[in-house]
Amino acid sequence: MSDRVAPATPPFCPNDRCRYHTGSTTSWRWVRAGFYSRRASPQRIQRFRCDHCRRYFSEQTFRTTYWLKCPKLLAESFHAMTHCTGFRQLARKLECSPQTILGQVRRLGRHCQLFHERLRAKGEFGEALALDGLRTYEYSQYHPSEFHLLVGRDSHFIHGFTHSELRRSGTMTPPQRAHRLALEREHGRPDPRSVEREVARLVGIVAAGARRLVLHTDEHQAYPRALTRLRGLEVEHHTISSRAARTTHNPLWPINLLDGLIRHSCANHKRETIAFSKETGSSIARMWVLVVWRNYVKWFSERRRSGTPAMRAGLCARRLSVKEILQERLFPGRVDLPAAWAEHYWGLVASRQIRHPKRHTLKYAA
Repeated sequence: MSDRVAPATPPFCPNDRCRYHTGSTTSWRWVRAGFYSRRASPQRIQRFRCDHCRRYFSEQTFRTTYWLKCPKLLAESFHAMTHCTGFRQLARKLECSPQTILGQVRRLGRHCQLFHERLRAKGEFGEALALDGLRTYEYSQYHPSEFHLLVGRDSHFIHGFTHSELRRSGTMTPPQRAHRLALEREHGRPDPRSVEREVARLVGIVAAGARRLVLHTDEHQAYPRALTRLRGLEVEHHTISSRAARTTHNPLWPINLLDGLIRHSCANHKRETIAFSKETGSSIARMWVLVVWRNYVKWFSERRRSGTPAMRAGLCARRLSVKEILQERLFPGRVDLPAAWAEHYWGLVASRQIRHPKRHTLKYAA
């Protein structure tokens, strides 16, 4: 890639405290402020200065590779996270640290979250929705969790998800029960109504602006209680037995297919794996990458190439490439995230088993 001779015009001020960050830029005045050099291509970067807030920025400020020393790792990490690759496997291939890959994936998760929020359907729905939970765990099997996923029945478009922390259940030996009790004394017991609360938050986010919704779920007892929390929304709720044949005639087929695709494509969600996520924030970031990949990149049918879920939902005219998804940097100040998803973006979802979980506190980095 050659150096740019004529730098592009900055579209807005990247300073979230400046009036020209989200407002009209018709009267915005800025000046060129020289260049700086770097090792990665393009090596010569144009700098600018906002005349209103006096903040300096550059061409690189508007790229997804902003502040990255090795920009090529971003796209490589995106592909790897949807091709059943673990952090250490990818780090060995790219000859870098697993912590570097973790940082790349967290950045990708934040970008994909903003990308999805900007494009997803809002208002009334033209199709029924299917809801179910994907059971997994972080850190150890004593800390299970569940991703609540909402999918379009006809388009298979993933509208979003929320995350619940669960208490370990099932058959356990006496030493295992004693260990669970010791962990709960040290870290506290997960909220028993977490599923009810998070499902209500998810449906409330996705159905914001809609008056009526047709929803298909299994017979989980928390789902009816969650739906009663929603005010001003008429929900036609249909329940399907989990023992029903999981064929294409099952109303829950889109969500069952998605569960299988997640298990197949994400190394951290495979059963009996050593690539499980060690931290909740990392698991959430990887799930956002998969949501964007499934909705906008992956064909609905690999054999027939019959569009993507986003195309079937009428949100895109064509299939997007990973390069197009990572083409421009998205700013949280310009995309209004719902409260539950803002917690995902800023890394505020608790990892009770980790004393000092990582938060996104960088002031200028993506």
